Amino acid sequence: MSVIAHKTHYIASDSFRIIIMLSAWGFALVITSFLFLWLGHLLDELLGTPPKFMLSLFLLAIIGCFIEIYQVASKIMSPKL
Repeated sequence: MSVIAHKTHYIASDSFRIIIMLSAWGFALVITSFLFLWLGHLLDELLGTPPKFMLSLFLLAIIGCFIEIYQVASKIMSPKL
């Protein structure tokens, strides 16, 4: 009868914190995109400019969220002194 040895290694809790934080940023990206898209749609109806505000606010939300995600990810990946 053979004995199977299992290697046990523990994953640092920082890894899970980072994964949860980045997934929260993904959720924030979706919510912010829809919110800005809706606000742009309301402005377009109010001012009579069909897709201009809707698309520009949508792109603003996406660009802003990606900038924030990049800053958080680069802060996480930078070596700690």
